[in-house]
Amino acid sequence: MSQSPAPVRRYSYLGPAGTFTEAALKQVPEAAGQEWNPVANLGEALNDVVTGYSDAAMIAIENSIDGGVTVAQDALATIPGLRIVGEYLVPVRFVLVARPGTGLEDIAVVSGHPVAYGQCRAWLDDQVPRHRHLPATSNVQAAADLFDLEKGIDAAIAPPGIEDHYDVEVLAEGIAENPDAVTRFVLVSRTAPVGEPTGADKTSLIAELPEDRAGALLELLEQFATRGVNLTLLASRPIGDRMGRYRFVIDAEGHVKDERVADALLGVKRFSPRVVFLGSYPRADRVAASIRTSYDDEAFRDARDWLRGVIEGTPDGEDV
Repeated sequence: MSQSPAPVRRYSYLGPAGTFTEAALKQVPEAAGQEWNPVANLGEALNDVVTGYSDAAMIAIENSIDGGVTVAQDALATIPGLRIVGEYLVPVRFVLVARPGTGLEDIAVVSGHPVAYGQCRAWLDDQVPRHRHLPATSNVQAAADLFDLEKGIDAAIAPPGIEDHYDVEVLAEGIAENPDAVTRFVLVSRTAPVGEPTGADKTSLIAELPEDRAGALLELLEQFATRGVNLTLLASRPIGDRMGRYRFVIDAEGHVKDERVADALLGVKRFSPRVVFLGSYPRADRVAASIRTSYDDEAFRDARDWLRGVIEGTPDGEDV
């Protein structure tokens, strides 16, 4: 008997085609040949996952220039049943485009995503000093809006290659202030069993402080420091119920199945009134954590065996 073909998987991403989010999704081997669903915003992408309409969603989580994408951090903190299963890095480059026949001297209104505009503003202020910014939902949508004449847009900040999707002319390239800017994206699915460690992993979680008092944040950080777990991200976000209440978005080196990371998370859980585990997944840069011998898995197992021997009164429990 012939086997039935595997069901098609659906991936949601911030569209339309040509966005940096689509570029991140192209890095996912499992997404090749599957159905890609462009959406208008991050909330729609995550809702597709929660409702089961999509199997996973690609979202931006952090930019090397502007820091964390707060709307993504807040969504992951408050929407239950989500799990990060991978991360991907996309270099951020921008070009200025316009309808054919438009020159720099003709530009009065520039459309662009607010983050993109912030990274290109210095160039625009120098080259088009009298321009006005009109926000767009995405960098590709900014180019598409050029052809909605009612919006009165003269030029758009867009990703390189946009001319393959729209009939636009590139007026300038490399207009971002920092040529080394990178955006980190994460692939989010519904909660599922955690995969196996690769040796170059990252664990993400969100934790709240038990109370607003001196030293509370230090105690949270000590859960990681005393286990030799390095943090690659620590960001605070207001909880929103009253002033002075914050949750902390944390990225830690290592995998939840690593002894040191597991022990640290147990400490966080005992300390924090609310912990959201977001996932353990391979690092995009494939850089393995540097671990001192006293914090490797064998050291934790040896310590537990020693303690068991102490309790049971065996010779192995003697520290000789």
